[in-house]
Amino acid sequence: MADPRGFLTTKREVPTRRPVDIRIRDWKEVYEEQPLEALQKQAGRCMDCGIPFCHQGCPLGNLIPEWNDLIWRNEKDEAIDRLHATNNFPEFTGRLCPAPCETACVVGINADAVTIKQVELRTIEEAFLEKRVKPLAPDRLSGKTVAVIGSGPAGLAVAQQLTRAGHTVAVYERADKIGGLLRYGIPEFKMEKAIVDRRIYQMEQEGTRFRTGVTAGKDITGAQLRSKYDAVVIAIGATNWRDINVPGRDANGVYQAMEYLPWGNKQALGEIDQPQINAAGKDVVILGGGDTGADCLGTAIRQGAKSVTQLEIMPRPTEERPSNQPWPTYPMIYRVSSAHEEAGERLYSVSTQEFVKDSTGILTGIKLIETKFENGKFEQISGSEKVIPADLVFLAMGFTGPEQSDLLKQLEVEVDERGNIKRDGDYATASEGVFVCGDAGRGQSLIVWAIAEGRSAAASVDKFLTGNTQLPSPIEPTARPLMV
Repeated sequence: MADPRGFLTTKREVPTRRPVDIRIRDWKEVYEEQPLEALQKQAGRCMDCGIPFCHQGCPLGNLIPEWNDLIWRNEKDEAIDRLHATNNFPEFTGRLCPAPCETACVVGINADAVTIKQVELRTIEEAFLEKRVKPLAPDRLSGKTVAVIGSGPAGLAVAQQLTRAGHTVAVYERADKIGGLLRYGIPEFKMEKAIVDRRIYQMEQEGTRFRTGVTAGKDITGAQLRSKYDAVVIAIGATNWRDINVPGRDANGVYQAMEYLPWGNKQALGEIDQPQINAAGKDVVILGGGDTGADCLGTAIRQGAKSVTQLEIMPRPTEERPSNQPWPTYPMIYRVSSAHEEAGERLYSVSTQEFVKDSTGILTGIKLIETKFENGKFEQISGSEKVIPADLVFLAMGFTGPEQSDLLKQLEVEVDERGNIKRDGDYATASEGVFVCGDAGRGQSLIVWAIAEGRSAAASVDKFLTGNTQLPSPIEPTARPLMV
């Protein structure tokens, strides 16, 4: 194990964030680099448990105690090998994952958990810095071809695994660049897009082919995909956003979060000067208290918003782990993201009654009412109504499943009662040779689950094409996070 007394002698430390007044003036990532020596001490807090519950918290099955020990010993080559053994893209998860592994950490039972996520991130970044991340092209080709529809984390994971197995893989993406939600939904200050680009370059060197600006189901039909490729993998994500049906929804100034965030990313990269949806000098209200809402918050602040208010219908979470969400489950506690540190107000237990607009249909405010959760439903508190100013409203209330596009009809796949694409225990749909992975089959979830599903689906596709497989399959389609 790492330091035998590390968890007793060393306190948890995470990298410091750049000062607020500095970081809101640019779009760069918010964290300062932690000295490697300090990180190694943090890795030494790992107890190397007899039963490492962190493995249960992570669907990828990351070998966390192993690479904690290796980093502590400064054996970087071995550490990145252990990390890449289970995770294709640790640079993504190390930045974007909410770290359910840490909430399942044994040290976290009665102390602060090990900084697993930060050790993971630094391990991969050290490897990239020292040019130890190299393409792993296959020794020979199988002669089999696979089409992957969608280039988010699930699509990229399945594509990389199948390419390395020797299959010829083409990834189709309707946007102008590869990356899906990683590129267009995640703000630059959470993950700079150069991080995505360097991994895409590696995949190209391995042999994966990327086709951008192609809408599957329109530019290339389902029938064409099935005739051209031996297998098709649907990894289109859950992009059907949840909407709200209240008076004034049609006001000019009410947008979905994913209508807004791509413009912020284009602005951050200098691709445009003035985004079509711009929060500069405006009163902004965000509906939804989750990560997407925080992404809208940080973006609006960097654009120069006059004010930002984030609304949540649920009560304010507690600071400590609730008794009904015991270790090692992922608790719903009060969390403060980097964006929440920067500006804005968070209002809890409020519901939207109306979007207020002027005679020309332009949004001027939002009418709210306080709520309380009783008998399994939200009850409005009479007399608590108020109107707050709003020039822009962003709806960040989650997603309800994959887009029900022409492609799904053409491929003759079935959907369940939640709108997700049905698949069996091998990630196969009702249509032979067509598979599905990621949020398209699971529903809205985390990046670690998307990568895990991509790896698992790749094993199923490989077996379908060749009769057997040596690719790992970390989870079944029915696997779910740790719950009480």
